[in-house]
Amino acid sequence: MEYGCKGKTVLITGGTSGIGLAAARAFWLDGANVCIVGRDGVRGMKALAEIAGCKDPEAAVFPGLPSGSDTVSAADGLGTAGCGGSGSVIPGTAEDLARLRYIRADVTKPAGCRTAVATAICYGAGRIDILVNSAGVYQEKRIENITVADYNRIMDVNVKGTLFMIQACQPFMLPYGETEKAAAGGAGSGEQGVTGNTCSAAARDRCIINIASDAGIGGNYGCPVYCASKGAVVSLTKALALDLAPEIRVNCICPGDVDTPLLAAQLEAAHGGYTKEDMGASYPLGRIAAAGEVAHVICSVASPANSFMTGAVIPVDGGLTAAG
Repeated sequence: MEYGCKGKTVLITGGTSGIGLAAARAFWLDGANVCIVGRDGVRGMKALAEIAGCKDPEAAVFPGLPSGSDTVSAADGLGTAGCGGSGSVIPGTAEDLARLRYIRADVTKPAGCRTAVATAICYGAGRIDILVNSAGVYQEKRIENITVADYNRIMDVNVKGTLFMIQACQPFMLPYGETEKAAAGGAGSGEQGVTGNTCSAAARDRCIINIASDAGIGGNYGCPVYCASKGAVVSLTKALALDLAPEIRVNCICPGDVDTPLLAAQLEAAHGGYTKEDMGASYPLGRIAAAGEVAHVICSVASPANSFMTGAVIPVDGGLTAAG
């Protein structure tokens, strides 16, 4: 499926697993230059292998690259059989693999956000076209049991990380002074004295997509701080859609339960109190979502074909919020 993002530079926090990883793969297959951000280097390298189509991502090897590397390109270690073009049914030439990069950074720290952005623009023609804030944490705890540490952990990742990543990206998402060729990824991105009106609407379209939750719209049982954090992301999206218009579009995706490692950890923490099937039974569609289904919506919203969409809060929740 084509989304029209070929040649665009995409930065995805939380891109080493779950929704972020699925979105990274979809953007990469669409021809975008994709940078995924995470804190764990080993996990980041495995994520690159999975996105690039390695038959066994767990066994992927990046020769001579320490797990603590601040940035790694898929081209640095995925030229072996079973990865990319050598044994995959998806694009995997050296040029394709060079469009895929892992950046080690902690988004709960403003300095970490700035580092991630600075690295991304080095490999993205000096600009960022699409930012996806997918980093997030979840915890079930009733109000009487919540500690300051619980509150800080959830708010730091879900809200603080989202806000300061946007702040760091904003200067590099402004389209003015670009030619259409530069905006599409060609040479000359540093040209001065050319007005933004020389670009096509598709070439100069920039957007931010925040990943919130259905719990940020309607609340949920037993996780008040998580609900508060995602509600903050929803409101932040609407505020920034106004503040950053017309240069940058800002939208928000609100998934229901999604089959990801985060959900697996949630089930483990519940100690058998409920199952994935139990969760799916509460949805009008009778199941929870796959990460790829949410990734499709992310890429669709990011598409220049949706260049008139900003300030939107989009439930992707199998009808749960519609049911009240």
